[in-house]
Amino acid sequence: MSTQQASPDKYLAVRKDIEKVFPKEDYDDGSFAPVCLRLAWHASGTYDRKQQDGGSEGGTMRFKTEAEDPANAGLDVARQVLEPVKAAHPWVTYADLWTLAGCVAIEHMGGPHINWTGGRRDKNSETDCPPVGRLPDGALGKNHVLDVFVTRMGFSVQETVCLIGAHTVGRCHKDRSGFDGPWTETPTRFTNQFYKQLLHNTWVEKKWDGPKQFVDEDGDLMMLPTDMALLEEPFRQYVELYAKDKQRFFDDFAAAFLKLIELGVARRSNL
Repeated sequence: MSTQQASPDKYLAVRKDIEKVFPKEDYDDGSFAPVCLRLAWHASGTYDRKQQDGGSEGGTMRFKTEAEDPANAGLDVARQVLEPVKAAHPWVTYADLWTLAGCVAIEHMGGPHINWTGGRRDKNSETDCPPVGRLPDGALGKNHVLDVFVTRMGFSVQETVCLIGAHTVGRCHKDRSGFDGPWTETPTRFTNQFYKQLLHNTWVEKKWDGPKQFVDEDGDLMMLPTDMALLEEPFRQYVELYAKDKQRFFDDFAAAFLKLIELGVARRSNL
């Protein structure tokens, strides 16, 4: 059965199997959910609206060019943990599996339901990979954030702040991105803590042999330069909004994340 013909019940079975792979006591903070969310994000965040390429359509992180993009370091963990799900449901495409896994991860961690729809097709050539370097670089600042999210992908400033709010879960690894540490004290719970921590903690530049990043006074939490850029205009008003109103963040994130994973998707038929 092709993914275009799959019934909702078929996808429900995939959802259930995805959720079963998340718990893992000896991985990071006890869950693969954050890294599966990152996989969906990175598989989708390569879209270029002018070039009309990139995005989740194609599942092209299967190929060396995209898999070895430094911005995707560590995502082999998420791809591998989802392989048993693919084996159990061989009809589902990788493009659908990875984006669905991100949506299931969000909800599994207590976040909003994402109205995901299947029908993405896999591409079968290394030449279909988007150019390396399209994903956000956490070491850069405000202009880079605006260029990637607003200019290239076509998000509003508010949607941009929403999507970066995914940093409310997960952590950075020195042996992957070069950065190190979690953004919040609850890295496996999807909340609005990222915005609260960003606004209310005192952040200082970390003194170490790694790339520029910021830590709180205790040195337990961290922020990237791109995160700190959200304290500037035109972003700050939305950081303040989401720090105060978790439900508003959830509602807006659900819409922005759905838009992200739909960028560049061309379905043959409606499901």
